[in-house]
Amino acid sequence: MVIVDLIGKAAHVRTVPVPDWVKSAVDGWETSVPIIEGSVFRCVSRKGSVWGAGITEKVIWHVVKRFAHAVGTPKLSPHDCRRTCARLCHTAGGELEQIQFLVGHVSVETTERYLGCKQRLRLAVNDHIGLEP
Repeated sequence: MVIVDLIGKAAHVRTVPVPDWVKSAVDGWETSVPIIEGSVFRCVSRKGSVWGAGITEKVIWHVVKRFAHAVGTPKLSPHDCRRTCARLCHTAGGELEQIQFLVGHVSVETTERYLGCKQRLRLAVNDHIGLEP
């Protein structure tokens, strides 16, 4: 599953892949509520009634900030989330080029700076590639 034609920073349009575990969670939630048309995520009153056509990114950010504060991260910014996602992908072995696409950088050099990548000369990536005599 992907989010197609997402308009990001500087009006860059990109396609964002949605992890399988997120898709499964949304599918599970969707089967438990009677949504036939319109937005999946909507406002719900304290009495449990659904109202409005959907929620905005500001509503989502309010929820994220509330939970960030609850876990001891009161000064979280959207950029922190974006950078953390990129670094977690990199730590998990994600390809630099794919991380570049995910965060929407035009230049791979920007992604390298973003991740804090530095060339290791002592333990170089090509030290043990299987061509040694």
